[in-house]
Amino acid sequence: MASCPALLVAAPASGQGKTTTVAALARLHSRAGRRVRVFKCGPDFLDPHWLALASGAPVHALDLWMNGEADCAARLHAAAQEADLLLVEGAMGLFDGTPSAADLARHFGLPVLAVVDAGAMAGTFGALAFGLRHYQPGLRWAGVLANRVASTRHAQMLQDGLREPADWLGALPRGTAWALPERHLGLVADLPQADALTRLDAAADALAQTPLGRMDDAALAAWATDFPAVQPVVPAPLLRGRRIAIARDAAFAFIYPANLDCLRALGAELAFFSPLAGEALPDCDAVWLPGGYPELHLPALAAAEATREGLRAHIDAGLPLWAECGGMMALMHTIVDAEGQARPAWGLLPGTVTMGRRLAALGPQQLALPAGTLRGHTFHYSALSTPLPVVGHAQRPGHAGQGEALYGQGAVRASYFHAWFASDPVAAASLFGSEAP
Repeated sequence: MASCPALLVAAPASGQGKTTTVAALARLHSRAGRRVRVFKCGPDFLDPHWLALASGAPVHALDLWMNGEADCAARLHAAAQEADLLLVEGAMGLFDGTPSAADLARHFGLPVLAVVDAGAMAGTFGALAFGLRHYQPGLRWAGVLANRVASTRHAQMLQDGLREPADWLGALPRGTAWALPERHLGLVADLPQADALTRLDAAADALAQTPLGRMDDAALAAWATDFPAVQPVVPAPLLRGRRIAIARDAAFAFIYPANLDCLRALGAELAFFSPLAGEALPDCDAVWLPGGYPELHLPALAAAEATREGLRAHIDAGLPLWAECGGMMALMHTIVDAEGQARPAWGLLPGTVTMGRRLAALGPQQLALPAGTLRGHTFHYSALSTPLPVVGHAQRPGHAGQGEALYGQGAVRASYFHAWFASDPVAAASLFGSEAP
């Protein structure tokens, strides 16, 4: 058993300021010398970038469906053994999704802090706080933080509207100094680090003026949570002796640290390269092109001749390549931006990607492979038209109909599907050339 103060930060909806609050808390306590570990509820690549920068440690996803209960429990227990504070950022609204952030909080006994954008309300703030606390039984409640508050008088009106005064943990004012920049898939992750840290410090300084931000070790002890020991599953070394080349830079940044951990646990050696820097493909047995923003870097990618030719030789040699979402997009012949302008991509697979202004797909999915079934998700604004053979489809849990297509050509497998490798390490290993035992 490991015990550690823990907090799940939730909200009534997206866009209320959860990420800013969690990042500010992590930065504030890290600056005070505490060891902070942060998790993100549900699949997400962008919020964890900011949370990792604020805490100084990798940020893993916690999702009762995608990870599974045992995996979530093992990650929480491991973090509690080494940390002074655990923070979990919720997803969407507190009760949104199946499973929801509330389900996660209830399952592990995590206290819940609600962040509410109170910029356009007064007494209704109290109704929201009361509803969030009492809507479902069994939640361990920490309190409520008002965000984007106009003035001291406004904050007092919000505080006065609470049925339970002890719920008040303060107010964050409106401000741009700590605003985290966004684009269509969420927060921007490629801001210069000095600028990013300046924003995080400003957010931490603002939070330090609230009751939430003034909590010391004795106050944090009220959030102490016990995490039972769980024996982690150690996969067989199916990738021992295999070297996997992984694209990693601003164009290919959607990489779960847990996926890298899983590949290493499978015995693989990992070699990273940057297509944006024009780096040649390392000597390898398999390639992983993760998701990201290739559409924002097309001139640099088109000029990356050494990368492109290395990938071409790898494909022509019949070696395994797993291309995930943005990685798949970059392999195609053409990418058409939202204004209708067509630009060349690497041209290693036939197809045209068309960027849209609305979400094309979103949500959890699972992909059945001959070696097993990987859980994961999809989230993209583009559509692909290609003559490539479809060798499978992901499925949405609990829904009829097909999810994302899995395209195949030789040993290449490509899809909009983002995989969580630890959900089935044997299936993950098969993407990189291993054979199931």
